[in-house]
Amino acid sequence: MEIPKKYFHDKPVLALLSTNVFLVVLVAVVVLLRLSSNSGEDFIVQYRENLGLNGFTAGTALDILSFIAFAAMVAAVNIAISIRVYSLKHQLSLVVLGFSVLLLILTLIVSNALLVLQ
Repeated sequence: MEIPKKYFHDKPVLALLSTNVFLVVLVAVVVLLRLSSNSGEDFIVQYRENLGLNGFTAGTALDILSFIAFAAMVAAVNIAISIRVYSLKHQLSLVVLGFSVLLLILTLIVSNALLVLQ
């Protein structure tokens, strides 16, 4: 996959790439800090509101660490898609990176909410 020459010289693209990388690092730091403060305990990995008292599903720390892998995978895949689409349509490349930012923010919110439910 060849990266277009103007891709890294485009200021909006660089801003969105920086935001993506920052959010991935932020998700990793928040999850790891919350895990270190609650080590040795079971974690709530799912919550289904319609099940009432049985709505909580317990899991291990590995289930929570999957949020970090998900954030890294989302950023990598969306950056790759953005690079491929950039030569065809500049605005579509920005939209892909923008949706990546939205998805990473939602990942941060959900992972934080599940870790607070401890």
